[in-house]
Amino acid sequence: MKRLVLVRHAKSAWDDPFLRDHKRPLALRGLRDAPKMGQRLKKRGVIPDMMLSSDASRASATAQIIAEQLHFPKKAIQYSNKLYHASSYEIFEQIRAVPQAVELLLVFGHNPGFNDLIWELGGELDNLPTAGQFGFIFHTDNWLDISKKNAEVWFDDYPKKNG
Repeated sequence: MKRLVLVRHAKSAWDDPFLRDHKRPLALRGLRDAPKMGQRLKKRGVIPDMMLSSDASRASATAQIIAEQLHFPKKAIQYSNKLYHASSYEIFEQIRAVPQAVELLLVFGHNPGFNDLIWELGGELDNLPTAGQFGFIFHTDNWLDISKKNAEVWFDDYPKKNG
């Protein structure tokens, strides 16, 4: 089985109207929510084999904070510009390219691509909130074969859930 957790970046700051979107940092709320959500993954027993992140500042910062909570080496996080505002198809292609030895993958990125991919894989939600997480289990041993047909919703979580 392959397990996938999609993690939307934590809340970003809009303080500087002239800052490029790609460079927007985490807001105070994001800096508070990201470690909390990392701890929730840890309590769930999520131990990633690989972490793949958009190279946007807010996504990479979220990945680094969660890596710290999960004792995953920050320098092992892989960054891709192809995940920055990627469509569901582009995200899916990045996932399908993951080495077969990886059993549990965390992907950090953005909406609306994450929402669309979750819906296309059979997950049900209105919107994946900032710092939200959506997990799937795929009943296959090959990332190339993941699809809605072998997808099972594992969990979904977000900062305001459970209090």
